[in-house]
Amino acid sequence: MIIILTVLVSRPVTADCECGYTVASALYTELLETDFLHRTDITVDTDWKAQNYTVTAKSARGPYGKNATVSNVVANPLKSKYDWAGEGVLGGDAGLQLWIRGGIPDDGLVPMAEVATTREDMLYGSFRVGMKMTGITGTCGAFFWYFDDAQEIDMELLSQQYNATSHPVNLVLQSAASEQAGFNAANTPTFSQHPLPFAPDEGYHEYRFDWSPEAVSFYADGALLTIMTESVPTSPGHIILSHWSNGNKEWSGGPPASDAVVTIEYFKAYFNSSDATRLRDWSHRCTNLMAPNATCVVPEQKSAPDGNSSTYFFSQQQNMTVNQTIFGAPKESLAVMNRENWIFMFALLSFHFCCWKERPV
Repeated sequence: MIIILTVLVSRPVTADCECGYTVASALYTELLETDFLHRTDITVDTDWKAQNYTVTAKSARGPYGKNATVSNVVANPLKSKYDWAGEGVLGGDAGLQLWIRGGIPDDGLVPMAEVATTREDMLYGSFRVGMKMTGITGTCGAFFWYFDDAQEIDMELLSQQYNATSHPVNLVLQSAASEQAGFNAANTPTFSQHPLPFAPDEGYHEYRFDWSPEAVSFYADGALLTIMTESVPTSPGHIILSHWSNGNKEWSGGPPASDAVVTIEYFKAYFNSSDATRLRDWSHRCTNLMAPNATCVVPEQKSAPDGNSSTYFFSQQQNMTVNQTIFGAPKESLAVMNRENWIFMFALLSFHFCCWKERPV
């Protein structure tokens, strides 16, 4: 009986992607994916936190301050969980809406919206967002990773820069040099403005950056924009999705004359963790890095995402997110994640009933 128990307890857990997810030659042990087309309530989402804060005009470095409120973060899911395109339940583009309220604010604070990941242990990885910008001038749609003001990776879209022939994206690594320049990175080696071959306010597009110890590479719809190798961050941090305005004519412009919205279709991150518990969890579940399907290749998004029908989620497959922390993981994945515990419990119970009760008094 003891031999049988040993076999049961030592039986390996079998599931795809147990050792992680690969982008090019890089292996990432962690995953965070959010399908905002079907997310009905951001307030219960354990992966994200809607922000609530105020910043004075002086601190915001503009004529106006900023007022981030939870009420300006609005879930607008598709009308049916079986749909992958169409209007949201509130009308208009489906997804997570980040609103700026238009007009000159009486209190000097522009109402805005922001969400941040609850995980702050992201250390290197590939980060992607499907997003549609506003066409109303005077706002900044920002997708960025943040540790502090001198370690920050930014992709920012300024609606005042759009015209019939030009739609740039601003790519920034905030650094000690930009901090010394009053947070103006424009004259540092880690600022770049790239034209996009599409209008960001006319549809969803994927914005992405891959961060390694040596470089940060920026992409739009899978096309490489630039690679930065100076002032690469070295500390763990978190992701922020923000839509704001402070009236600064040199950047966001505005405030917008009317309400303006940025809509988030999805977010995906494949990364490594600085957290000791997560590192220990990975070492326990990844027993053979070379085993078939132990690692999974992250698909490339080579065109504009047209609803989730053209994007891939590991978290919507069976048994591909074992021991990941994502909100709303399939129950089958949770069952596989706990299988080792169930086997151990079964073994202990079997030992108790067959052996312990028969021991001599």
